[in-house]
Order: sequence, then C-alpha cells, then structure tokens
Amino acid sequence: MPAAQISTLLGNRDLDRLARLRLNASRRFTNRARGEHLAAKGGASTEFCDFRDYSPGDDVRFVDWNIFARINRPYLKQFHQEEELHIALLVDASASMSFEGKITLAQRLAAALGTIGLRGSEKVSACVLGGPAAVRLAPCTGRAGVRRLLTFLEAIEAGGDRTIDAGIEEFLRQHRGRGTAIVLSDFLTPGDLKRAFSLLHNAGLEPWALQILAPSEIAPEAAGDFRLVDSESGATLDISNAGDLLALYHEHRAAHEAHLTTLCQQRSGRFLTTSAAEPFERVCFETLRRKGWIV
Repeated sequence: MPAAQISTLLGNRDLDRLARLRLNASRRFTNRARGEHLAAKGGASTEFCDFRDYSPGDDVRFVDWNIFARINRPYLKQFHQEEELHIALLVDASASMSFEGKITLAQRLAAALGTIGLRGSEKVSACVLGGPAAVRLAPCTGRAGVRRLLTFLEAIEAGGDRTIDAGIEEFLRQHRGRGTAIVLSDFLTPGDLKRAFSLLHNAGLEPWALQILAPSEIAPEAAGDFRLVDSESGATLDISNAGDLLALYHEHRAAHEAHLTTLCQQRSGRFLTTSAAEPFERVCFETLRRKGWIV
C-alpha cells in the first residue's frame, strides 16, 4: 500500500527525488585557531589549513604532538571552519501573486528548496511577505522540520499590498545567521528592490531572486481599446493604442529583469525568471539544476 502523502505541495515521488539533491550555495568560511572554542553545530565541518606557534592559553588539545615529539617545540593546528548555512525562504503573498497560479508555483518551489535544505542538515526558516505584517516560521532543522515547513507554506494565501522591502526589514529584525535568502515573487509589487536586496546582503544573506510571472505578463495579448487594472492598488488606465503599449511593455519588462539580475549579482546573489504555467517538475528538477541553484 502506498505511503500517505504528507503535503499537497510535494508528492512522495517529489520527496524521493529531492532527497538526492542539495543547494549549490556559497558557504562562508572563517579561520579558526584551535585555541578558541568551537561550537558543535549540526551541518558544520572543518578542514586543516596551517600550523602556528603555540601561545600560553591556547587549547592544548590542538597541539600537534607528533611535531612536538620530533623537535620539542609545540605547534598548534589551524583549521577552516565551515559555518552552518541558514536558508531563509521569503514568499511574496501580495495581491498580484494570486494571478494565474503564481502563488501556487511559489509555494511548491519554496517547499522543494526548503526540503532540500532540511535534508542537507541546513537550518531553514520562512516568511510570508506582502501582508500587513510578516508571518514567520521559526528556524527548523532535520527531517522533522519538513512537515512543519510544508504545513506553513500550504497555509499561504495571496492578497496583501505591503512593499517587499518593508516585509524583508521586519523579517530581519528577528533573523540570526548567515546564509542564503531565496525570494519568490513576481517583483511587481511596489517597494524599493535595491533596498530589499541590500538589507539581505548586509545581514549576511546571499539574495537569490526567483521571479514567477503569469503567462499573460510574459506575452500579453491586446488589441483596440482596453482598460488596465492594477491588481494591488485597483488603479485603472485606459489604453487606445495597444500596439505601441505592448512594445513599450516588453522593453520595460526586459529592463526590469536586467535590473533585478544586476541587483542580485552585485550582492553575490542570483536571479532567475520563470512562467507560472511551467510545470513544477520542469522548473524544479530541470531549470534550477541547469542554472546551478541545485546539484
């Protein structure tokens, strides 16, 4: 009898495939002389790098006694310590994300990326942006954290109008730890995107931006006269020359995506855009791997 599915976001086959993957994130290293205390963190590892002279007060556990036996002089082994990576999943739930399945794909991709992190011994937290206040999932770890994460993500509903930088600023007030912040959004919400990514970078988080657009936002079709309605503010704009407008729209969308790419790359991050109409499996297991987000 097949095992019961634990979430509507990820099937059991998805979970099996995700178990073989890991996030391809840059990990920060700090030099540690082994006279200092080393925190025993899950997911951390060490690598030998050099020797130095022993100084009074250093921890004798890290003296190389083989060298001492040969030359009667104590040397201390030094290591690089790899820090535990913190994955922060920031899901935009502003009103525009309710359009043509964008929020659903964002939820599923956040679930996949978070599950990969948790199964790779990373610490994972999540936050819903766009509402009147940032709704947050406290950091969780290990396989036990997968169910908590999926339950949290399943409950997300789009409909807010708060700016993305305001939501990120609130999230960072409680966040601790360096790592990667994965922002899943259409990036059509009002707000200062440069400030948003700078806040993440200054907090020690690499900004990875995953833009999800509706098919009609990628290739809109329009003819004659029509009215545009802002899905977040309700503002309207009457249009009488669709051809000129569409050409201008494509020009501005390309410039916006180039701007997002630059903002991320300048802060050691990444940018990727996809359509909400793309099958989840293709985006997760093909596009993200091809772009080097997961391996």
